[in-house]
Amino acid sequence: MKLLLDTNIILHREGKDPINPDIGKLFSWIDRAGYQKCVHQVTINELTKIHDKKVRDAFLVKLDSYHRLPTVAPVHPDVQTVSKKWDTTENDLNDTGLLNEVYAGRVDLLLTEDRKIHKKAKELGIDDKVFTIESLLEKITTENPGFLDYRVLSVKTGYLGSIDLKDDFFDSLREDYSDFDDWFNRKSDELAYVCMSEGKVLAFLFLKVESEKESYNDINPVFKPNKRLKIGTFKVKLNGFKLGERFLKIIFDNAVMQSVNEIYVTIFPKRLEQQRLIDLLKDFGFVYHGIKASKYGNEDVYVRDFSPKASIESPKTTYPYISKKSKKFIVPIYPEYHTSLLPDSILQKESPLDFSENEPYRNAISKVYISRSFKKNLSPGDIIIFYRTGGYYASVITTIGIVENVYKNIKDFEQFKGICRKRSVFSTEELKNQWEYNSTNRPFVVNFLYTYSFPKRLNMKRLIELGVIRDRASAPRGFEPISEQDFEAILSETGSDGHIIIN
Repeated sequence: MKLLLDTNIILHREGKDPINPDIGKLFSWIDRAGYQKCVHQVTINELTKIHDKKVRDAFLVKLDSYHRLPTVAPVHPDVQTVSKKWDTTENDLNDTGLLNEVYAGRVDLLLTEDRKIHKKAKELGIDDKVFTIESLLEKITTENPGFLDYRVLSVKTGYLGSIDLKDDFFDSLREDYSDFDDWFNRKSDELAYVCMSEGKVLAFLFLKVESEKESYNDINPVFKPNKRLKIGTFKVKLNGFKLGERFLKIIFDNAVMQSVNEIYVTIFPKRLEQQRLIDLLKDFGFVYHGIKASKYGNEDVYVRDFSPKASIESPKTTYPYISKKSKKFIVPIYPEYHTSLLPDSILQKESPLDFSENEPYRNAISKVYISRSFKKNLSPGDIIIFYRTGGYYASVITTIGIVENVYKNIKDFEQFKGICRKRSVFSTEELKNQWEYNSTNRPFVVNFLYTYSFPKRLNMKRLIELGVIRDRASAPRGFEPISEQDFEAILSETGSDGHIIIN
């Protein structure tokens, strides 16, 4: 397999000061997986433009460890069409040149963190061959489970004073904030969210609720008075387990619980991990606000409006709010898959020790559900209620999800696997069985946002009493529509938080 590397990936890997040590792990896994690391002529040309001769020569020498593509593929007419639409600079044209090598079949995969390249790849229909660092890690670990060097991952709250400040996880924070250790020690009696593996920190999140009286004189433009949730410290190591999404759900859960009107974060956009975090935040509705000036330098400020509103067209940007105008469905999920896919909806009789979090689909907010239901009239923004099967007393509704996308006309198994791989509970072999089970009724895939776990669970018996399910024989077998009145009854009976439901 030939893996073409974007110029920025080379710069991150081979720079004098490593941007992120975890990229070294990625390169090690790439080698172990047998991929050939390739560089394009445009990358070589860009590196020759570095003004510092010593730095330039060092980079060019390091390129000897990569396979240099000896020729450049003629630009395909389809690629030219996309280029005319998207490309405005020389860098854009160079990026399209990389995509053209994938489209022409001269390389198998492209590794890049550039969002514009990914958008162009999607338009060309080759987005399943263009990867971010995170998604390539997911692909490699899925196909090579023996590579995993983490055991069970878990996210827990803990006092800062109980966390080893000497862990190298905090080195980059010390580089950005000279008095980080002093701040950390001052906060020793406060709680943070942390993910550990074998005594090492993999992810860390510290949150702070701020009142309308908070001063924001160091932020330009200055914030207006409001109740806000500040993402004080947020860092996630590159690992392929979607811990960023797992922690982002924690942020939104806290924002709902604290009834804030806005969430914000200040961040230096200079490291790969910080750039990736910004991209993740923007996916979920954060927008650039301005600059925070401090003794450490200027930090970018990103803000998420958390006032109640729900976008049906783009539900991720208003997550976790739900529109009552959307269609509502109830859908079954087998017990053996339920808690693995929906970890926050664990039943009391289940033990968290039985579920490891070293699977990307567990940590992801955006997940997939595979179905052969004859009822396929779902749309983005629709509400799905998950019904854990088990019989008259044991089956329960546990979770609300919001439909993000529906994939109905999947052309072959490779496309099916590409859609499901990162966010499904099924292994590649199980996906193959799902695809081949009935050639006359291929499965379709619902990409949904894991949104809300009901405080109280309703079993089949109670659902029949409420009229949501007609009788025992009418238990949901696919996506079964329910009425507005049924939905209201469910919200009332489960004691759900009405703040997330938008009229």
